[in-house]
Amino acid sequence: MTISSEDELDGLKQIGAIVARTLKVMIAQAEPGMSTRELDAIGAERLSLEGARSAPALSYGFPGATCISVFPAIAHGVPNETVIKRGDLINIDVSAERGGFFADTGGSFILHGGDGRAETLCRDGRRALWAGIHKVKSGARLASPGEAIEAFARKNRYSLIRNLASHGVGRSLHEDPKSIPMWTDHTERRRIWRGLVFTVEPFLSRGADWAVQGNDGWTLYADQPEPTVQFEHTLVATDRGAVIVTTA
Repeated sequence: MTISSEDELDGLKQIGAIVARTLKVMIAQAEPGMSTRELDAIGAERLSLEGARSAPALSYGFPGATCISVFPAIAHGVPNETVIKRGDLINIDVSAERGGFFADTGGSFILHGGDGRAETLCRDGRRALWAGIHKVKSGARLASPGEAIEAFARKNRYSLIRNLASHGVGRSLHEDPKSIPMWTDHTERRRIWRGLVFTVEPFLSRGADWAVQGNDGWTLYADQPEPTVQFEHTLVATDRGAVIVTTA
């Protein structure tokens, strides 16, 4: 999507705030002993109260309102009877639609804290996200966020999942430009234009490089059993940088 009016920007900001609030509520209410299905129900109720619809369910028939991945799962986890425990590394991805506008956000966390290395990974996952966001500007190369993220990862001795890319969003969950690399890709020649709506969502890992699909046809796992985190914002490119719409 390309923003062409204040009304469009307002609509995008409204759904962005909804998914951000939903993610915040789900993280706050997650408790040991709860199933991921129960946690998803909290998100589903929140979206419904805000007049929003789950984007993965609407767009792809996903069997849940949100994606909840408990490590070793890293993305697109299907809510089910899995019971979450203290110290689990959990990722929640919330995307939704309201009024014809879509927004997408996500984040990883350690349930009720964890060991120092896991907490550091989550902290650095956020830092990697912001390294990419700071490179967003109309006229810049679309490869710039990924190059900044890879520079951060290499400096801090992390790897990146290289088959989970960012994407355009706004009027649908996934739209052009598709497959925006969150790593260095010398073949990427596209540019960021003014008003472009897209996500920045690196997957930072302590050694994994690839995501592989599980038996349920949805859940993705790291190719190596190494802790992996994801953080995501939906944003609009302007001449002065990124306007982040997925803030609570």
